[in-house]
Amino acid sequence: MASRFRSLLLMALALGSALPAWAAEPPEEKALSPIIEPEVKRREFHEARIDTENFEVTVFAGMLGIEDFGSSPVYGARLGYHVAEWLFVEGSLGMATAGKTSYEAITGANTLSDEERELIYYNAAVGFNLLPGEVFPTRHTTYNSDLYLIGGVGSTQFAGADRFTFNIGLGYRLLFTDSFALRIDFRDHIFNMDADVLGQDKTTQNLELTVGLGFFF
Repeated sequence: MASRFRSLLLMALALGSALPAWAAEPPEEKALSPIIEPEVKRREFHEARIDTENFEVTVFAGMLGIEDFGSSPVYGARLGYHVAEWLFVEGSLGMATAGKTSYEAITGANTLSDEERELIYYNAAVGFNLLPGEVFPTRHTTYNSDLYLIGGVGSTQFAGADRFTFNIGLGYRLLFTDSFALRIDFRDHIFNMDADVLGQDKTTQNLELTVGLGFFF
């Protein structure tokens, strides 16, 4: 039995020495090249920023809803100063012509003269940039934008009297170039009307929506 086991062991050693070199050595591992080689290119943008000057002049036009007198075209101008990136102050001047009340339309009476229907407001306000952002119209162009809250006080000349006025609103500014911007403003002008005009004393809400072009200098 021992001799048979010795014979088998000798045969196994003889076969192992007879194997070729490629069979005796483990195969070499080949380096794997990546299947996909991504080429990431940095996108370059031409970004419009507010110019180094902080003054802004805006001309605007839109619609003003004068409570009890219908909606009328309004136009005017604003002068602003950007105190910081998030804060600006602004003065506004606007003009509109009121229409007729429902009472005047039904009865044919005129409660106001043509001169008294002319509405002129001027105010000072403070604006806060809430959500500065960016707009990407093309692959290589980006425009800065601001969503801002604004409010202030002023005076409204209407129906033969100067009326103390609060104004509050929301606006959006889109910078096309370093010195040119598009503005959209929604504001509420709040002032009192007396009984001589409307038959009762009341606080009126006069909503305004305008589109303007702003220039920095």
